[in-house]
Amino acid sequence: MKAVKNNNNKLVKLVSVVTLALLGSGCNLIYKVTGDTMAGYSADHAVPFIMSMDDAAMGCASGEAMSPLLMSFGRVTTPAHNVGVLLYASAASCAEEKGWNEELRYLRALKAGDAAEAEDAREAQKRYFALAAKRQYKAYKHMDAYFDVALGEECGDLDDREDQLVWLVGNLSGLQALNSQLSSLSDQGIPTNIASKVGRAAECLKDEDWWGVPSAMRAVVWTMVPGTMPKGQNAWARLSQSSKQGENVGVRLSHVFEALAASNANKTDLLKDVIRAHAKSIKSMPVRKDAAMLDRIATMNIRAISDRMWTEKTGHRTPAGSLGKFPDDVVQVETLDLDDLL
Repeated sequence: MKAVKNNNNKLVKLVSVVTLALLGSGCNLIYKVTGDTMAGYSADHAVPFIMSMDDAAMGCASGEAMSPLLMSFGRVTTPAHNVGVLLYASAASCAEEKGWNEELRYLRALKAGDAAEAEDAREAQKRYFALAAKRQYKAYKHMDAYFDVALGEECGDLDDREDQLVWLVGNLSGLQALNSQLSSLSDQGIPTNIASKVGRAAECLKDEDWWGVPSAMRAVVWTMVPGTMPKGQNAWARLSQSSKQGENVGVRLSHVFEALAASNANKTDLLKDVIRAHAKSIKSMPVRKDAAMLDRIATMNIRAISDRMWTEKTGHRTPAGSLGKFPDDVVQVETLDLDDLL
């Protein structure tokens, strides 16, 4: 009887081990199927839907909220690197906007002579731009993993438009990561040669397919990195041409590159002209619906530059309805009557 009992105990243990193994593999199988389904749904439906939204704040919030969930499935199935590019790029815009707001607080504190407030705002600004740089670089690295080519030397497999979008946003994120790292005044591990790589990678896309953005990306790199502009080219003429191309189709992303180049070169008059052109265009040319999010993000960037210029002069950001106008050329701006608050 004792031998039979021992055999029964061994059998129970064996069945238990097998059952647990089957349950474990079953869970992994469920996770894998769920992960593949979620990644496919995101690429085919969620991302195009978000790209068509005209609410940049909701787009960035979606990136922050969805990234941990969707990218965690990479632990049990093939990582959705293409989705990761767009999610991290969207999430980075949240950190960027917070950084811009802290910069405005810094400028107001300087104007008021409040050294402690200015120092606090400056530190907060650097932290947010450091976070933006990390997220943007993650987007770039996801693109690197997705295409698995020598970035800056080869073009990825860009047969369909969805992959071209991933290539565009990924390389754009790389360029933004470098700019955010500079704004953070700290080393976030972004290699300095990323700009020249992005400039070469932009040649893989056609301007007519992507609203002039590829040429704008190349041209802004020419203004940033000495010796990269090909002989016979004019970076400023190329930026202007790309901006007009974007205006004509309702995706004004090239304005951001032209404004960035003008700001870095201290071309204040050109910078104002770009902001004016953007403000005029968003009133006269309807946004392209399948790229509304990119257009709204462009407006967010242009408004941030305008807010900085207004705050330096007046202590407050661009008044409502005054994008494209500036303190030194506005005759009358509606002001807040403090008595109304009492």
